[in-house]
Amino acid sequence: MSEAFIPYGRQIIDDDDIQAVAEVLRSDWLTTGPVVDQFEEAFARYVDAPHAVAVSSGTAALHLAMLAAGVGEGDEVIVSSLTFVASANAAVYVGATVVFADIDPQSWTIDADHVRALVTPRTKAVVAVDYAGAPCDLGPLRDIADEFDLTLIEDACHAPGAVYQGRRIGSIADFTAFSFHPVKHMTTGEGGMVTALNADHDAALRTLRSHGIATDFRSREALGTWEYDQVSLGYNYRIPDITCALGLTQLGKQGLWLERRREIAAKYEAAFAPLADLATQYVAEDRASAWHLYPVRIVGQDAAGRRARVFARLREQGIGVNVHYRPVYEHSFYRDMGYGPGLCPISESVYSGLLSLPMWPGLTDADQERVIRALISALAEA
Repeated sequence: MSEAFIPYGRQIIDDDDIQAVAEVLRSDWLTTGPVVDQFEEAFARYVDAPHAVAVSSGTAALHLAMLAAGVGEGDEVIVSSLTFVASANAAVYVGATVVFADIDPQSWTIDADHVRALVTPRTKAVVAVDYAGAPCDLGPLRDIADEFDLTLIEDACHAPGAVYQGRRIGSIADFTAFSFHPVKHMTTGEGGMVTALNADHDAALRTLRSHGIATDFRSREALGTWEYDQVSLGYNYRIPDITCALGLTQLGKQGLWLERRREIAAKYEAAFAPLADLATQYVAEDRASAWHLYPVRIVGQDAAGRRARVFARLREQGIGVNVHYRPVYEHSFYRDMGYGPGLCPISESVYSGLLSLPMWPGLTDADQERVIRALISALAEA
């Protein structure tokens, strides 16, 4: 490769991020301290949520949402089939049965009509995934959840800053999970956040994230007591002040970074619109994507074969394309549980031609033009 490698995504760390972390390292609190509270409060304001609980990962956020919602053995959880495995694994963690829903053929987000058809008396929750940062159709999903008394859990690990019908993602579903992995919109190294709409859920999340203990060390210090009580079976899903300090400074840059992601998406869209054999993700006019990924789909004859050849060609040229995602039930773990091909035909068809192109705020205009030229050329050759 004669040119520098272009990753599909990566973190941006500035001097102010480093300074914020260093200040916490010099402080009295490295974990369960005041910076965790500050980060939670700032993030809640950002997404217009009444409650936000910081945790160790987006997966932890999903798991705690299941627990706080009371999902367990004998329950069914409907999950989008085109997503990262954590969306479904969280239901398996609590002993529930995963029921995979197909996706809309244009938006590539969960199909609300299929969700409705899958509801049974055992259904307890729906996990709706904002694929690539595009909000799923939350209005019909909210109606289904209310009609059948289900918990609506939104996997928004791709979607901080996204908007649905004028409302920020994080303020609509009963629980909304976010991720702060380095390739996401902002990073805390590893980390996540779960927002909740009511105070009881917020209290449950906070207890569950720390072993099921009703108080933390800082609150006991303030009261001058050593006593604590474990009231439920929880987990160690706490997040340190060190990483929350990084989260706070990263959060302050989200406006500019989100604007840049949308500029990149618009340029890709304009470049690929004339191509008959390449489809881009449809985002309805009543919502705004956060564009964590920029997925495209090769369509037509031998889409899977052409995708493989295009992928290899772009990688040879130093362009870090990726694929998001193989339908969850096609992984060996889920096949061993009895799931198999044919379950969600639209998801399988879309996956066969999917590619994720470089999408992150540090992508330069020149690098994006290089990606566009290389993809168009590789498609013509494939």
